[in-house]
Amino acid sequence: YVNPAFEKQSGYPAAEVLGQEYSILLDRDSEEGLRAARQLWQRFEAGELWSGILYTRRKDGTIVVNKTNAFPIVGDDGKVINYATAKHDISHEREMEQQLAQASKMESIGQLAGGVAHDFNNILTVINGYAQIVLMQLEEGSKLWHDVREIEKAGDRAADLTRQLLAFSRKQLIMPKALRANDEIAEMEKMIRRLIGEDVELEISLAEDLPPIYADPSQLQQILLNLAVNARDALLEKIAGGEKRITIFTSQKYLDDDYAALHAGCHPGWYVQLQVEDNGVGMAKEVVDHIFEPFYTTKAVGEGTGIGMATVYGIVKQNQGSIYVYSEPGQGASFKIYWPIMAAEVTKMEDEESVELAAGGNETILLVEDDAGIRKIISRQLRQAGYTVIEAENGRDALEQAGNHQAAIDLLFTDVIMPIMGGSELYGKIKDIYPDIPVLFGSGYTDDKLPEDILLLAKDHFINKPYNLKEVIARIRSLLDD
Repeated sequence: YVNPAFEKQSGYPAAEVLGQEYSILLDRDSEEGLRAARQLWQRFEAGELWSGILYTRRKDGTIVVNKTNAFPIVGDDGKVINYATAKHDISHEREMEQQLAQASKMESIGQLAGGVAHDFNNILTVINGYAQIVLMQLEEGSKLWHDVREIEKAGDRAADLTRQLLAFSRKQLIMPKALRANDEIAEMEKMIRRLIGEDVELEISLAEDLPPIYADPSQLQQILLNLAVNARDALLEKIAGGEKRITIFTSQKYLDDDYAALHAGCHPGWYVQLQVEDNGVGMAKEVVDHIFEPFYTTKAVGEGTGIGMATVYGIVKQNQGSIYVYSEPGQGASFKIYWPIMAAEVTKMEDEESVELAAGGNETILLVEDDAGIRKIISRQLRQAGYTVIEAENGRDALEQAGNHQAAIDLLFTDVIMPIMGGSELYGKIKDIYPDIPVLFGSGYTDDKLPEDILLLAKDHFINKPYNLKEVIARIRSLLDD
């Protein structure tokens, strides 16, 4: 006997299953499911009740997760003559549990990555700073100059890695503005075509009249480049001679309550959808489950860092968006990003000019940094540029030195997160002494650790670690001349 609920859940009409062995419903590809089935039969043979999770397969092949209660039916002679099961489909609940567990794991990894990136930034500031000082004292083109230049290049690559870790952990400082996704994709098209190679066909299908989004252009570029590289690598594994194609779509989508209920971290509303597809080798489920984790890679040692897709994930989440990947082995992959739209006019911002080595000066700078190594190298760089430097290891120390200093202090250059007194509180107090003093904040931490007043000043008054000598000197000079 089966009831109508069984027919609805399994997809089998009663006439097709009556008289069949129950085992035709079992998912034989699931070790967990087979283990549960074996336990069930053992209990039946002993005449005992059984409760647990059974995995069954619908007629169409879909897997159903069942919370099951089963009990034997005993005849007059005390022997088991049959059994009955009552099942409740918990497939949706199980999927949500897995999504929440994955989200929790990614959050934990993000916190770890952000902390590592912050500490690494401090070390890189010292390494890169001394390399830059040595380069300035060497004859350009000499053998030693080239050797030190390689050290600096390695430091720059390490700094790029920490920026990607910060992007993944959603601690990257961003400078968002109103922009249109289609415009950014159009500007990136030539670069993407060069990146993927001449043997890959690139199709771009952009929906008309997309509303603007609020985003940092450089972050959107990071997303496009990383997704394009990922798609290209999937195509490289295809059998030679097959068509290789990457497609980029944009559209406007409304995600309703039902969609949000099935996708952890998603909220109902209007979104711009950015979709990148490839017809490459595709991915197995175990790869899809880990694709956004930092340092996870299926490539050989030395062929990939495993940070590109983690960067994409972090950027999307930092901007209150969602990202999902759909893939099967041999069927390519599709990455869908949902970016919240904004009701605002697009405003064009002038491109930032590349930082040139600016002139120094003879002004006095109050340098506040709790890391002794960073404080030492930055003060040395500033003094070589002609500035008078007053060093302090925290906000309280800086206030004492400012109060005892006889001459004027022209600029405050302070770390944000420090023991005893941080940079934000220090800036508020030191303005009582120098009301118009310009400030340059620096930190290896960003967004979630920074006070709101600092974020409002961020574009002109914030610099990220690891510091670059040229950028530090240029930014200080600009603030002093403003």
